[in-house]
Amino acid sequence: MKVLKFGGTSVGSPDRMKKLLDIINPAERQIVVLSAVSGTTNNLADIGQAYLTGDKPKAAALIAHLKAKYETFIQELYTKPAYVELGREVITYHFELLSGLANDLFTPIEDKIILAQGELLSTTLYHVYLQEIGIPSVLLPALDFMKIDEDGEPVIDYMTEHITPLLMQHPNNKLFITQGYICRNSFGEIDNLRRGGSDYTASLIGAAIRSEEVQIWTDIDGMHNNDPRIVKGTKPISHLSFDEAAELAYFGAKILHPQSVFPAQKYKIPVRLLNTMDPTAAGTLISMQSEKGEIKSIAAKDNITAIKIYSSRMLLAYGFLRRVFEVFERYKTPIDMITTSEVAVSVTIDDTSYLGEITRELNAFGSVEVDVNQTIVCVVGDFGAETHGYAARVLEAVKHIPIRMISYGGSSYNISILIKTADKTEALRSLHSRLFE
Repeated sequence: MKVLKFGGTSVGSPDRMKKLLDIINPAERQIVVLSAVSGTTNNLADIGQAYLTGDKPKAAALIAHLKAKYETFIQELYTKPAYVELGREVITYHFELLSGLANDLFTPIEDKIILAQGELLSTTLYHVYLQEIGIPSVLLPALDFMKIDEDGEPVIDYMTEHITPLLMQHPNNKLFITQGYICRNSFGEIDNLRRGGSDYTASLIGAAIRSEEVQIWTDIDGMHNNDPRIVKGTKPISHLSFDEAAELAYFGAKILHPQSVFPAQKYKIPVRLLNTMDPTAAGTLISMQSEKGEIKSIAAKDNITAIKIYSSRMLLAYGFLRRVFEVFERYKTPIDMITTSEVAVSVTIDDTSYLGEITRELNAFGSVEVDVNQTIVCVVGDFGAETHGYAARVLEAVKHIPIRMISYGGSSYNISILIKTADKTEALRSLHSRLFE
């Protein structure tokens, strides 16, 4: 059984929603995961913000505006009056729920309920469309089997236990439709997966049912070997290992969230990145296999801040790095890169929410320097200990660009450099020319 995920642009209009059947084979047993219609989640977030600030008239206006969009949507999606009416009933139910929240005390719980409506709308409207054209399908409520624990981590055993009987209730059915992004938390409240959203859902379902393959359908033909918005002549990568894909996703490749491949990786389920607009394109296959002797891709992560701690007390001292890292742990601030010398340590972060507090505590260890507006450029490929020459090629390509930090050897799959964001475009183009052309 396969799991197919379609993002917001893939269901962004009635025409695109109808064209999903160019990809979905109703004769093949599969679970289809849908995101909200493009733009809807942002609109819902605005409604939640209006409620949060107590501006109920603004919330009402935003709800009316979004409902009008969906009224037009169903007029174009359905052709038979009976199904237009069914679609209108779906819309009425969800938008009355949104409006009814004006009568309640608004908390983060209600905000999560609002955000869940996008996926609930898209899946139900698509299920009704399939009914109209005579294609049998089952609507699987994600809230019946998707669960996270008290730490916000998914509980795959729970998902397996609860989705399996739902599938077994329909042994003759081929097509199952469910929502991405949404789930229940440890208290049973409506929540969401945040990281990776619907991609994460697809990977988790794939893991829960031990799927033969997970397909992530987007609006680009796979993961490219550089940023096509900046560099001309980029090409899709035919094959990546899970580790390579995670490195690229973490360091800036927008097509995939790094968390979303981990469940599939744990259960060795292949993931394909495919293009809804060009279904015949090969896309990118992510699996356990890694091609040796190749540089695969380049990615860049902006909004990086570098922090350097210089201290003579670090020399020959044990426990120093632990105390430094405990500062970041206290403020729940992840570190991206780290380099050390005998008397200094440099780290990078992308969350500066507690930068002031962190630097004040670090000053107790020595002098602290902070550099903002930095970018990590990550080159992914075969950088194992037995390879040679690749790191030299990377550094040769950027020898004319000032480098703040270099990270090499922490992983067999990447070499990362830290540069000023102003130099990013030149770095990406120069690396592409040197490594791929």
